[in-house]
Amino acid sequence: MIYSFEPIFDENSKILILGSMASVKSLEKGFYYMHPRNRFWTTIGEVVGDPVPESIEEKREWLIKHNVALMDIIYSCERDGSLDSDIKKVVPNDIIKALKTADIKAIFCNGKKSFEIAKKTYPDLEFICLPSTSPANAGGWNKEEWMRIRDSLS
Repeated sequence: MIYSFEPIFDENSKILILGSMASVKSLEKGFYYMHPRNRFWTTIGEVVGDPVPESIEEKREWLIKHNVALMDIIYSCERDGSLDSDIKKVVPNDIIKALKTADIKAIFCNGKKSFEIAKKTYPDLEFICLPSTSPANAGGWNKEEWMRIRDSLS
């Protein structure tokens, strides 16, 4: 079994971004989206108009500063490698604590797998599916769809 990281949010968070499960590289480094070719950090930096710092602790503080909550929809699972298509035995994460703590205006899913699990686990909530920032999604990448997050942050 592999396990997701601690969620990042506080009472001022306005949006929640849900990944599926951390890649092998991210698990090795102990933080979200640490594969060098994953587009998450550069994209979210463009969304909020502020470059993302390098260190893990600074990234955590940066997300809080910009009212962005971040977590994986999967708490634990089995998977060989990093592909979402290889995920098995999913135990969903509890996103309700973040929703009760913060005034979340919108929930965005980073890719189809997180969207699929979120909808199945929380059918009464509304989720917005964005193209995955994973390097495996080279053909389906569209940064402009990610820019829709700006409206929820204003």
